[in-house]
Amino acid sequence: MDYAAPRWLPGGNLQTIWAALYARRFDGPAPVYRRERWNAPDGDFIDVDFIDAPLPGPRPLLVLFHGLAGSSRSHYAEAFAAFAAEQGMAFAVPHFRGCSGELNLAPRAYHSGDYEEIGWILRRMHDQHALRDGGGGPVLAAGVSLGGNALLRWACEAGDTARATVGAVASVSAPVDLAAGGEAIGRGFNRLVYTRMFLATMKPKALAKLAQFPGLFDRDRLMAARDLYTFDDVFTAPLHGFRNTDDYWAWGSSKPHLGAIRVPTLVVNALNDPFIPARSLPGPGEVGRHVTLWQPAQGGHVGFPLGHVRGMPERVGTWLQLHGGALADAPAAQPAGE
Repeated sequence: MDYAAPRWLPGGNLQTIWAALYARRFDGPAPVYRRERWNAPDGDFIDVDFIDAPLPGPRPLLVLFHGLAGSSRSHYAEAFAAFAAEQGMAFAVPHFRGCSGELNLAPRAYHSGDYEEIGWILRRMHDQHALRDGGGGPVLAAGVSLGGNALLRWACEAGDTARATVGAVASVSAPVDLAAGGEAIGRGFNRLVYTRMFLATMKPKALAKLAQFPGLFDRDRLMAARDLYTFDDVFTAPLHGFRNTDDYWAWGSSKPHLGAIRVPTLVVNALNDPFIPARSLPGPGEVGRHVTLWQPAQGGHVGFPLGHVRGMPERVGTWLQLHGGALADAPAAQPAGE
């Protein structure tokens, strides 16, 4: 696999911002989702958006876990949906709690190491897909940014048992070293632009959770937070059982555990990702034989634009099909417009 950004999009920031705000995601109409609400093991719920396979019979299912403050309408999710449709695959985006447009019920949200959540979702995806369309087909899982790290943490914890649920997994722009990523996004241009953008979305959701559970955390400290480290210290860490941000980031990072993965896994990180320092990325000696590293020089954070953003989903999705046993079940891809 290779990638080179257009000459008119130099640098990781432009490649990130253009992809998110301006690049074409699909040809034709926007993806039309069918929503299911699933009860979680703890009595809460999640919402899952599906696009059924365009043809009857056993078809692969591509499951996408979104990033921080993302959803099935994120630019990368719609691009993956278009790829799945071209390949004759079913497609699903499980929303992390509170990300589907409706406040969840429990005094918790989601976090970068939420592998238990990933686990029960994938098990249900596998079992439900197996009952559809004459036996379903292989389940392939991809995760973007926060969702990519959480998916990798699940693959690390699942070990040999992961193969019973998925054929292959892939992460895109995952912050596999959360401390390094948190430090990078908390300074300079990143702090002024990306951190402000995330906090503008995350603080209102946290305040809604506080209204739901008065006394859950310190409102004044939350409102004073100007970086993700402080936000996580006030909200994310204590709500999910961690002592503080440092404890959460150390526990949630997938990088130290990548050698435990036993299912075909692709880990994609651009070396110019403004959120994730290249020095923090794993090298070949830090992963096992089941893990493939793809670290192109360009691409930004969940960017990889070519004037559109379908190039990355096409490369990642094709890799998943090849290594997850799905290519034999999928019809030939339709040519993608430029």
